[in-house]
Amino acid sequence: MDETKLSSEPIAKSLHAAFCRDASRQELLQLAAEKIRQTGAPYTSVYMYMVDDTGNMLKLEAFDGRTTDHTTIPVGRGICGKAVAEKTDLNVPDVSAAEEYLSCSIETRSELIVLIRRHDEILGQIDIDSDVPDGFDEPEVVAVKEVADALAALL
Repeated sequence: MDETKLSSEPIAKSLHAAFCRDASRQELLQLAAEKIRQTGAPYTSVYMYMVDDTGNMLKLEAFDGRTTDHTTIPVGRGICGKAVAEKTDLNVPDVSAAEEYLSCSIETRSELIVLIRRHDEILGQIDIDSDVPDGFDEPEVVAVKEVADALAALL
C-alpha cells in the first residue's frame, strides 16, 4: 500500500458530533466501526471489544462486517486477549502463522488490534480483520490509533 486509505480526522469529527448529541457509548463504538469499515479493503470487519468491569474479559459491544461467535474473549486468550494482557497493539500480517489466533472467518488473512486507552488504562480495543495478507502498513496503523485516541477521549 502506498498511501493511507483510512482518514482518521473525518471519523473523529463524526464521533465528536455524535458525542455532542449525547450518543451512547455503544452508538459511538458502532459509528467508529462503520466509518472504518466504509474505507473498504483492507478493512473487512471491524470489532469493538471493551474490557469488562472485572478487567478479565473483553466484550464485543459493536461491529461492522462479518458476525463473530467471539462475543467475549478472556484477557490473555487469542490475539485480542494477548494485546490487552501485553498492553500493546498487535499487527499480525499472517493470522495462519499465529498459533493463538481465534478465527472469526476462514477468509481472514491479517489482523490489526489497536488498544483504546486513556493514559495507562485500557478501555478496550479496535480489532480489524482483513482478507488481504499483510493488510496494514504503518500509516494505516497510525490512522487507526488516532481513531482509538478519539474514542478514548469520549468514552
